[in-house]
Amino acid sequence: MEKHIESVASLPLENNPITYPQIKEADLLPHPESRLDSAEMKETPLSDSTIPYRDLTDVASKKESIHQLIAKLDVENNIRYQRTVEDTYCNVYSYDYCYFSKVYLPTVWWTDESLEKMAQGQDVEAVFEQTVDRIYSSAITDWFLEWGPNFGWEKMDSAEEIQNKVNENGGIGIICAKRREKGLSGHIVPVVPETDLHKAYRENGVVVYPLQSQAGKLNYNYFSEVRKDWWNDELYSSFVFYYHE
Repeated sequence: MEKHIESVASLPLENNPITYPQIKEADLLPHPESRLDSAEMKETPLSDSTIPYRDLTDVASKKESIHQLIAKLDVENNIRYQRTVEDTYCNVYSYDYCYFSKVYLPTVWWTDESLEKMAQGQDVEAVFEQTVDRIYSSAITDWFLEWGPNFGWEKMDSAEEIQNKVNENGGIGIICAKRREKGLSGHIVPVVPETDLHKAYRENGVVVYPLQSQAGKLNYNYFSEVRKDWWNDELYSSFVFYYHE
C-alpha cells in the first residue's frame, strides 16, 4: 500500500540501536467503521469483538490462536484487505495480525514534532493527520531498524532462523522490504507457525522460503514456495527479518 510515500519521523540511526522509553506506541482508537467487511478506516484498529487475540498461556496456545486469527482475518476474502486500483494493503493486514497478536507494529507513526515533544518529556496523544501520519512498508523497513528494539522486536539473520523462532516459541515474525524506487510500494508479510497442512519450503532440511500470510497484489492465508524469496527481488533495495515474542 504505497502510492503515497512518507518520510519516517525519527531520531538519528545508530549502529547499535538504543531504546527511548519516552517514545510510546502510536495507536489510534478502534473505530466502528473499521471492519473486516469494510474498506473504510484502515488506519485504525478493527472494531470487532469476535476476532481472537493470541493466547499467551503457553507455546501451544500461542500457535493455535495464531491460526484461529488467520482464519478469522481471512485475508483472501475479507473486503478490508482487497487490492484497489490505487493500492494494496500488505501493511494493513500485517498491522491487524500484530495488533491481535499483542505486539506493536505501526500503521501510523509520530510526526517529527511529536517525537521531539516526547523526547522532551511531554505527553502527546495520537491524533490522525495531526500528531501521527500513515506509515507504509518501505518506511516500516527503516522503522524496524531504528525503532524495532524500542518495542521488543529482535532482528533475525535468515529465513531458517525466523521460521524456527516462530515454530518453537509461538511468536510473531515479519519480513519487510523497502522499494528501490521512491514512491512505489514496498512489502511486508507475517511469518507464521507451520502446521500439518501448511509448511515452509526447505532444501536439504533448511528453510528457504518461510511459511507466510499476506495481503498484496494477491492475497494468501498461507504461502511459502508460491512467491519464493520475493524480498530478494531487484525491485527492493533492502529487507529485514524481525521477531517478537
